[in-house]
Amino acid sequence: MLKNILLALLSGILFWLGWPTYGFPLLLFFAFIPLLIVEYGIRHQSVKAAGWKVLGLSYITFFTWNICTTSWLYFSTPFGMWFAVLVNSLLMAIVFWCYHLFARKATTGASLTFLACLWIGFEYLHLHWDFSWPWLNLGNGFSEYTSWIQWYEYTGTFGGSLWVWGTNISLFLLWKRFRESGTKLNLFVSVKVTRISLTLIGIPILISLFLKPDDSLDGDTSEVVILQPNIDPYAEKYNTDNSSIVNLLLNLTEQKITDSTDIIIAPETVLARSIELNTVPFDPSVNALQGYITQHPNTSYVGGISMLERFRDEEKVTTQSNYYADGDFYYNDFNSALFLKDKSESALYHKSKLVVGVENFPYKSILQPILGDAMIDLGGTVATKTTQPERAVFESTQGSKVAPIICYESVYGDYVTDYVLNGAQFLAIITNDAWWGNTQGHQQHLSIARLRAIESRKWVARSANTGISAVIAPSGVVVERLDYEEQGTIKATIGLSDELTFYSKHGDYIARIAMGMGLFILLFGIFKRGTMKRK
Repeated sequence: MLKNILLALLSGILFWLGWPTYGFPLLLFFAFIPLLIVEYGIRHQSVKAAGWKVLGLSYITFFTWNICTTSWLYFSTPFGMWFAVLVNSLLMAIVFWCYHLFARKATTGASLTFLACLWIGFEYLHLHWDFSWPWLNLGNGFSEYTSWIQWYEYTGTFGGSLWVWGTNISLFLLWKRFRESGTKLNLFVSVKVTRISLTLIGIPILISLFLKPDDSLDGDTSEVVILQPNIDPYAEKYNTDNSSIVNLLLNLTEQKITDSTDIIIAPETVLARSIELNTVPFDPSVNALQGYITQHPNTSYVGGISMLERFRDEEKVTTQSNYYADGDFYYNDFNSALFLKDKSESALYHKSKLVVGVENFPYKSILQPILGDAMIDLGGTVATKTTQPERAVFESTQGSKVAPIICYESVYGDYVTDYVLNGAQFLAIITNDAWWGNTQGHQQHLSIARLRAIESRKWVARSANTGISAVIAPSGVVVERLDYEEQGTIKATIGLSDELTFYSKHGDYIARIAMGMGLFILLFGIFKRGTMKRK
């Protein structure tokens, strides 16, 4: 049993040491193998409660991976961190446990294919359900080694997940073959394993090297000014009036703005003192920004804003509305992007991929009657945010079209393609990563943004309140950045592109195919077993 525990722990450590931003992703190609060996041994021995043992041992693997790579969540919400780590580890372990149950009745090839399909289906679920947490989707693991994955413009991150699974399964089958044949480890075996490993890992990397764009600025361009005000959200941001924040933003802008500047980009919720939705055009802080834009008629502005919409009419209440008992009214709470350009034109986009337990109450209509205010009492949801159905694209005075991607939205590849399909020529990510302190959290978030650049082959301009603000080329290379807790401004010329990549057109098709294959394998196995029983 100790051997199995150590092997399960080894798998978790390999995932941890292979994960961004400090890890080396080569380890991901071997990370599942120790756990697969553990499951194989339990399944082929007369072990009592085999299923429970597989579930427990796989939980060791996935808990190690989760806690070592995402414990930084604790600095924002201790309850949220433990909930994410414990539940996500359990969900991963259940996926592996389902493989164990299926493998007891199916062939090796069918069961391992089912495992890969089931895992990819689980990752797809994590992109779409109310408890969405795709941070540890396997394809994200290559975000610091973008030269390996230029083919993400065709596959998205699920191509990376498939690559990891294909390599792990192939090498596990090689181990199984040598074990069953009684072959001992020798030079011949070592050379064969090395050759196969280099082939499985090396060919996609070679393909990637041929696909890398030159990141040139030969076509249409846009000059952007990216602001990093570095406001402490715990001590300053929500205790400072919006007018003072606007003064800071304009002072930062003055450091780099020119007559050619196209768009000024400011962070998420930089105007943090909530403004009534119907008074936005008349708000003094918004008017100050609008006045500055009027003085620079070639320039537009996009930045974060917090807003409220209060009402008492119960017919307007939705599942995303909140009730304020002390004032006896309902309200919609918005985390939005404010867009301004000359001639007093403005537009809003409301963040629509929400952070679980912080910005939304998962399955609110079902769980709130059961849990009541437990989420709030435990440090969870403060107020559910109100979203919108469509992805907005803002067109600047100079004619460039920008996607206003707000914080957590940048983690969702297929979701970001909706901006691109709606005409976005470059991606503006506005975020506030200060909640997690100087940890891996803000570094991983920046790293994931590099994947969006590759998938869409669009330039990315990223404004983060306390950092890391950056400019990312279509190859995923960070060409300029402001480090964490540094106040400053970036002026950069970026390319504009109307071209659509294969992934932008087709989204997460690999996941959809994998889920279809997994369902077919499962139903075929059930049907075949039923036929054999009748005989």
